[in-house]
Amino acid sequence: MAQLDTREKLEILADAAKYDASCSSSGTVKRGSKDGKGLGSTDAGMGICHAYAPDGRCISLLKILLTNSCIFDCHYCINRKSSNVRRARFTAKEVVDLTIAFYKRNYIEGLFLSSGIIASSNYTMEQMVEVARSLREDHHFRGYIHLKTIPDADPALVHQAGLHADRVSINIELPTAGGLKRLAPEKDGVRIETAMREVKAAITDGRDAKKKYKSAPTFAPAGQSTQMIVGADAATDRDIVTRASSLYDRFGLRRVYYSAFSPIPDASSVLPLQRPPLMREHRLYQSDWLMRFYDYAPAEIVAAADTSTGMLPLDIDPKLAWALKFRGSFPVDVNRAPREMLLRVPGLGTKAVAAILTSRRWRRLRLDDVARLTVSIAKVRPFIVAENWRPVVLADRADLRPLIAPKKEQLELFAA
Repeated sequence: MAQLDTREKLEILADAAKYDASCSSSGTVKRGSKDGKGLGSTDAGMGICHAYAPDGRCISLLKILLTNSCIFDCHYCINRKSSNVRRARFTAKEVVDLTIAFYKRNYIEGLFLSSGIIASSNYTMEQMVEVARSLREDHHFRGYIHLKTIPDADPALVHQAGLHADRVSINIELPTAGGLKRLAPEKDGVRIETAMREVKAAITDGRDAKKKYKSAPTFAPAGQSTQMIVGADAATDRDIVTRASSLYDRFGLRRVYYSAFSPIPDASSVLPLQRPPLMREHRLYQSDWLMRFYDYAPAEIVAAADTSTGMLPLDIDPKLAWALKFRGSFPVDVNRAPREMLLRVPGLGTKAVAAILTSRRWRRLRLDDVARLTVSIAKVRPFIVAENWRPVVLADRADLRPLIAPKKEQLELFAA
């Protein structure tokens, strides 16, 4: 490998890290250095890789790979062993120095570190753990650290990663076991799930110990997450939603991330020639949001998909697709309906529903009251009953979808 300076390595390894979508800092504990001790904090800022917390805070992270060299040859990976890409590798000390230097320049407030596999899974995991250990112990860094762990590594090393990192993640890679076997034959789906189960147990044990002893070490306070590639195999949206729901239930994940497959140079013949529509990735995130915050069961999301193809519609969001498919559940009375039914009304978010529940305790709501709580009252009207509104004509229309689906518009390149 040619000798590269730090700037050249950073250019290569920051670009290689862009394929990893699971970059989020939500859910961690608050740490700061206002007491004059330590360095950094987990509070908001501006920087290189932007992730967003549930309350809307923008978190800036240095997002890089330790190396883009790899002993594995996964068909879909740009950094696979047979890929003809320029290689680079950081030492653990270089990553630590970069993180500290970037933080002091107010570029970042945390680190997201992943890596290809070099030499062996254990050796690579040791290097990543050393980065986190040095930041925490040698430099007293109190900012956010997210480590992408390696499921084949020794469980003791993964445990060490969780003691230093705010969040750990293990990629499930592909939605189906068949897809993983065909596109990443060197990876073991059973071992991946075993590693995720061990991390879940360690998180639970750490929380229980913290309740009994304040001095007990914290293990991955922001939990664990995973990522799956969309569009590299034949998995449908129905398969992906079902798989994501299973992962949430079995491993207590904080997030499942979806990454649309992107064609790579010198691609294998088993891969599709074109990437899936980015809107497909967006619809999967919306369905994920419905399950986590809108009390939708996975079966309800699956029911919104096309019966023959198993795919969610691209022109409308999953919530509207479900409402149109189950017209018999509507309209709902905004002055009487329970929260779970109000959450199923297209165009009403969690905040709007909370406002409706509060307001109707004092007076009966009219259509214009609801209009003030939503971006598009036209989208809401066919599905609700208010004090002065009943959608008699709209409720009976068989062709309701064209009236409420978003209009296709040509974007202007130089629009103000």
